[in-house]
Amino acid sequence: MLLELERFVARVIGSASRLLGAGGGTTLPGKVLWKAHPGAIDRLARRLPQGTVLVSATNGKTTTTAMAAQILRLRFRLAHNASGANLVSGVASALLAAADAELGLFEVDEAALPEVAWRVQPRAVLVANLFRDQLDRYGELEHVAERWREALARLAETALVANADDPLLGEIAQSRTGRVRTFGIDDHRHARPALQHAADSKYCPRCGRPFVYAAAYVGHLGEYTCPVGHLRRPPLDVAAREIELHGLDGSRFTLAAPEGSAAVRLRLPGLYNVYNAIAAGALAGELGVPLPEIVAGLESFTAAFGRFERIAVGDRCVLMLLVKNPAGANEAVRTLLEGAPPALAVVALNDEIADGRDVSWIWDVDFEPLLASLDRVIVSGGRAAELALRFAYGGLDRARIEVVPELERALDRGLEKTPAGGELVLLPTYTAMLGLRRIIARRGHVADYWEAAA
Repeated sequence: MLLELERFVARVIGSASRLLGAGGGTTLPGKVLWKAHPGAIDRLARRLPQGTVLVSATNGKTTTTAMAAQILRLRFRLAHNASGANLVSGVASALLAAADAELGLFEVDEAALPEVAWRVQPRAVLVANLFRDQLDRYGELEHVAERWREALARLAETALVANADDPLLGEIAQSRTGRVRTFGIDDHRHARPALQHAADSKYCPRCGRPFVYAAAYVGHLGEYTCPVGHLRRPPLDVAAREIELHGLDGSRFTLAAPEGSAAVRLRLPGLYNVYNAIAAGALAGELGVPLPEIVAGLESFTAAFGRFERIAVGDRCVLMLLVKNPAGANEAVRTLLEGAPPALAVVALNDEIADGRDVSWIWDVDFEPLLASLDRVIVSGGRAAELALRFAYGGLDRARIEVVPELERALDRGLEKTPAGGELVLLPTYTAMLGLRRIIARRGHVADYWEAAA
């Protein structure tokens, strides 16, 4: 009875938050419930007849979880934190909002995964990658991986779906005794000629020697081997093969799984979205979804908010690609260059808590190939000056760099410089992305992100 009363109060708070324009009610109701009744999340999760599944990663967890939702919602009624509120409070809010749900599907912050997993006792956990990100919050990758390893060790009945191309996750998968399903890319044509200088997990965690890579796909993700044999990429249960990248128009690949193989046409571009797709497909397969349903879900999927999202703004269009760490930013640059490289871009850098206070990571991004194509770049956000300096040191003529710290003015300046019928590329960090999206939503061009997610 007490839990039901607390649920009612938390829902009222969420409704009030939306009515007052203070937010989407995606975090506050769960925070109130969590503080008032810490065990409520555990009890709400136990009411889901099909259990829960969790998705965590440094890059791509919102897109991967949304892809999984697109596949799974044809078979299950979902409790899903579609707005991206991925701390304990966000999971609690999603549980509150889905009274008749059968299956919980939750994106979870890397640092929050151990607690959320302990509370909901998931039937499956998908771990998709670990990249250096927000060192002030997470610490080094080995610290996060160790916390994940300890958390998963307490979940003997939980199935693990892991990216075998990530050495830290491959090691966790190989050391696990329970059910494991691995995934990765198997197409050397799309490997980089060498590891990028900012690659993260490139040393064997057992002996410290640098891995030998037969193929490096995204950052340190690829086909790796310890030179003295301590660790190598595990065999792939689910693989992307015969990959075709069609610039900004999408991609095509063969999804090879224990249940069979099928061609997939993905509307999203870039190799990193192929990773997101096979991760979602591997998770759905672990839950017993037939291959044709997996393919149908992936092929019908469009971008998650702010992640390669196209929004019509009058007679122009904006293309928004979230960038928040070296690996993700490098892939955004790589994808833009595979299409028609833009002549104009707005790049916005903030240093709020959700972005990470330390913005030195911008010096590890390979911006130079993109800068070579730009006639003009407009830098914005609270740390716009640092971006301007980075681009100047990257070789861009300072006369082609405009510093416009205010996001709304930067957006308007970019639209002003974009010809009618053209497309403006926006490359914002997380809070800058939310800010730009709120501006565009306020002008009536798109729904607020929590409404769009719903």
